[in-house]
Amino acid sequence: MLFLRRIPRQLNGRSSLSISKSLRSNFYVTLFRSYATTATITSEQNIDDKETSGKVPHKKNNTNKRRLVFDNRSPSFQYFLAQQSATVNTADVHPDQVPYISTNSTWGEGAKYFIEVYGCQMNVNDTEILNSIMLKSGYERTLNMEEANVVFLVTCAIRESAETRIWERLKYLRHYRTKLNADTPPLIGVLGCMAERLKTKILDGRLADIVCGPDGYRSIPHLISLATTEYQNGVANVMLSADETYTDIMPVRLDQNNVSAWISIMRGCNNMCSFCIVPFTRGIERSRPIDSIVDEMRYLSEQGVKEVTLLGQNVNSYRDTSESTYYLNSENKNNGSGLSNDGFKTIYKAKDGGRRFTELLDKISLVDPKMRIRFTSPHPKNFPTELLHLIAERPNLCKSIHLPIQSGSNTVLERMRRGYTREAYLQLVEEMRRIIPDVWISSDFITGFCDETEQEHQDTVSLMKQVKYDMAFMFAYSMREKTHAHRRYQDNVEDAVKSRRLSEIIATFHETAAAKNQALLGSQQMVLIDSDTSKSKRGMVTRLSGRTDGGHKMFILDQQEDGNSISVGKGDTVLAQVEKTTSASLTGRLLRKIE
Repeated sequence: MLFLRRIPRQLNGRSSLSISKSLRSNFYVTLFRSYATTATITSEQNIDDKETSGKVPHKKNNTNKRRLVFDNRSPSFQYFLAQQSATVNTADVHPDQVPYISTNSTWGEGAKYFIEVYGCQMNVNDTEILNSIMLKSGYERTLNMEEANVVFLVTCAIRESAETRIWERLKYLRHYRTKLNADTPPLIGVLGCMAERLKTKILDGRLADIVCGPDGYRSIPHLISLATTEYQNGVANVMLSADETYTDIMPVRLDQNNVSAWISIMRGCNNMCSFCIVPFTRGIERSRPIDSIVDEMRYLSEQGVKEVTLLGQNVNSYRDTSESTYYLNSENKNNGSGLSNDGFKTIYKAKDGGRRFTELLDKISLVDPKMRIRFTSPHPKNFPTELLHLIAERPNLCKSIHLPIQSGSNTVLERMRRGYTREAYLQLVEEMRRIIPDVWISSDFITGFCDETEQEHQDTVSLMKQVKYDMAFMFAYSMREKTHAHRRYQDNVEDAVKSRRLSEIIATFHETAAAKNQALLGSQQMVLIDSDTSKSKRGMVTRLSGRTDGGHKMFILDQQEDGNSISVGKGDTVLAQVEKTTSASLTGRLLRKIE
């Protein structure tokens, strides 16, 4: 992490950060926190990373457009010790507050930023963290891109189609800046997983000014300043951290009227599944201190939030080893630290100690017994019996579990490095339904993985028919660079075959889910209303909609059978009777409001 002296400078009516002379000449003050890191500067005349990485060039002519990159691939701390020179006067260097870069509420001076969010719920929560950082630095958020001084794209890299969408958007923004809004062109910032994966490639072609990975959001006000002053060829902070969790930053929600909210409890993933890019874009697992999570739950409860979803790339592997003001580290061996059953394993050595996910759910479910709690995305290996019993016992822990299997074939699961067999997974499903009889189970599926045969595909179809999922997220395999599969396997299933197999598993899901939901006709469901906008669905007009405890989307007629209406709005919990079903949703009649 780089710490630079703040020197006021006026540019386009805004103050910005400048690098002191000694820093601009041949020395950079670098804090080695989690990895040996440094900054690489290149000029437009010399962009060859192989030649310039680790070198500190002399000050160039101001006509050169320079690029500044912070990453984890530069020379080590020992290199800097060996390169120490008496010609550097470090007395002029004044680092900012350690351990994090400090920000000033006057930096933005009312400049406006606009955010587009792509991808998963974690990106939504990251955007709320960014919101907090930018507002604290004096910027204002706008919902109109034409007013923005800075445009951010918070991106996803899980599949090639997600990145293609961003590339197309960047091409439009280049046209917007050069043709449609050439007089006041905004800075373009690409953030998130795609930024971390592609790094400086995004700066090539002048499609963006700022590139920042998920662990560098604290530095964004600094990056904006650098991009507007010293480094017009772009700046990038793509350093991965071993400890960044943004614990001390209270997210500012994008929609203050939403009855639901997100809380990130951990970041990163250690599983290293062969198809997955997440460990390379989000880093290793690290968990937030339990105290900060409980405090955020209390804050959201005071704000009137009715439902919270706990987030993490591997949310149920939560393990907090911090000192706590409220809770002692448990010495109870039944604290939920075990694996789901004997059929599960990890490719890494499991660590002992710390507060586990079961303990965290226990504490936060007591903060506000009326506030619903969900969590995503878990791994099937981290569902010990203690966790299942807790979910069954606490009314505000939703009986909704996402249980991603990816494939129903043992041989494919082995190639994917998932750490379990079909039989172990089915045993877990059976145990869940025994302990939580009304549990709602969803899953993820990847079809057309490397070397997948027709029989392996049919194994997935048969598993879907056996489990009968309530919801499923299904995709054709998209190979990602750096992953184990990219190094060891070939993406050799033809696109036409992938497409057919995907259609088959989608059809299988809808068939089984439709039959399962049909059995809910006449049942009474408790629904949290999250929308009061009128909708027309299958010839019926509904004004209210929300989600059941399990997770079904339910559209509600707000008139009772006698024609009378009940006063109900967003945030209310109601009892409704199911009258119509599909494979994806329920429609019913309002019975009464639950106080």
